[in-house]
Amino acid sequence: MSEGLFITFEGIDGCGKSTQIRRLCSYLEERGISPVMVREPGGTVVGEKIREILLDKKNDGMGPVCELLLFEAARAQITEEVIRPSLEEGRVVICDRFFDSTFAYQGHARGLGDSKVSGLNLVATSGLSPDVTFVLDIDPYEALERRGIRGEAEDRMEALGVSFQDKVREGYLMLCERFPDRVVRIDASGSREDIASEIAAKVGKMLDGRIC
Repeated sequence: MSEGLFITFEGIDGCGKSTQIRRLCSYLEERGISPVMVREPGGTVVGEKIREILLDKKNDGMGPVCELLLFEAARAQITEEVIRPSLEEGRVVICDRFFDSTFAYQGHARGLGDSKVSGLNLVATSGLSPDVTFVLDIDPYEALERRGIRGEAEDRMEALGVSFQDKVREGYLMLCERFPDRVVRIDASGSREDIASEIAAKVGKMLDGRIC
């Protein structure tokens, strides 16, 4: 490949991002590509410490602006330390959440607004944008049921409830309409195999177009 490829996965909590990221990694490895897999917030020493603060239910008094700034701080660190250097090396980078999450969660669901979030996203990423973003779209009640089946403990964001997740979903669907060339909606209510195949087909075409 002549240049790196930046792929991000988005969606409400419980949409199946982790499963599909693993499947995409397996697909890439079958093609002889070793991807760089990271997550937000986190992925660096600094970012993981910020993640603990953000997701700890004991911090339920955290204000929306504080929350926004912490997410952007973690994003700035992982972009500078991991994502941009990996892309410059020609690597495929897969990120579990990136700046679209901030629009959906803090901008839309928290009501902080598009312009404030967009400005901070630009600062945190120095203008870096994903080549493709997969939004795994699912009904919030189905996502909640999935999390319950897995027996996962709720973090601070998940504890905000289904009504909040529904607003987040609205934010993601707005992004799908606004950026159709980059943001791809995937029906996450389907089978894992069908979802993985749809994602692999899209990524495969992008990879084939970048091979020298």
